Amino acid sequence: MTEFNITVGLPTVAVLHHGTAITIRREQDPSATIRAEYAPVARACPPYCIQPMRLAEGVETFGELEVLDLLKRINDGDKQIMVIDSRTPDWYEKVTIPGAVNIPYAQNMAGHATDLPAVKRTLVELFGVKENNGSYHFGDALTLAIFCNGPWCGQTPNYIRTLLELGYPADRLKWYRGGMQDWCSLGLTTA
Repeated sequence: MTEFNITVGLPTVAVLHHGTAITIRREQDPSATIRAEYAPVARACPPYCIQPMRLAEGVETFGELEVLDLLKRINDGDKQIMVIDSRTPDWYEKVTIPGAVNIPYAQNMAGHATDLPAVKRTLVELFGVKENNGSYHFGDALTLAIFCNGPWCGQTPNYIRTLLELGYPADRLKWYRGGMQDWCSLGLTTA
């Protein structure tokens, strides 16, 4: 039987997802197909417009191997990184990348945060940002790797733009542009 490794020399990656150990690997069944919600190719724009490869100066756009590296580093104890699924809780509950934390970005049709105070609270409560009299200090801010549904989904790009507007350092923001669309198309383990 042929084994479908993630890449040469990397058969699997171990992560914790809500306290449960999960091994991420490629699907081993050659007849497996992509999940139905990621099969449609015709999507109305707006809101499902193809996103650029480069989102903003200093924000790194990356792929699956980089996501796996970050997840491995988190699993090995690195507390300065967070992999974030920015989709709404119903999408997250359906399927996500094992090890990702759901911090949804609620937006209106123009892509603006519908609850900016909640985004600001998240900076302090989850992302390691210090706040003093309405001023934010990002010296201890986490590196955030954020994703949503894929190259046609605007949630993460809008989330990252909002974080940048609030002063989040661009070099601590990473965008997995392929999102769940690409993750599923490669047959990688989901939770």
